[in-house]
Amino acid sequence: MKLYESFGRSAFSRFINSSAGRALRFLAGVCFLAVGYMYRDTTPGVISMVWSILPLSAGAFDLCYVSAFLGGPITGAKVRALASIPQAPSNPQ
Repeated sequence: MKLYESFGRSAFSRFINSSAGRALRFLAGVCFLAVGYMYRDTTPGVISMVWSILPLSAGAFDLCYVSAFLGGPITGAKVRALASIPQAPSNPQ
């Protein structure tokens, strides 16, 4: 089994690619953006605003960057479909 397939079937992946997980990612992005804006005159504030792009885009567009990093699909729909495919039994020899 490939690494991204293993990730796609994990409980973390099922949560993060669910509706609640999308909302959490979007909310995290908004929080990073708000904190960054409050401290926009500092380097950590600017970094926080730039970092907010990842969770904001992941939540808004149903993207899964972890799966993509592991070589799998980037869209949440494809990750969810991957998780629903039954795993073939291993063939002991």
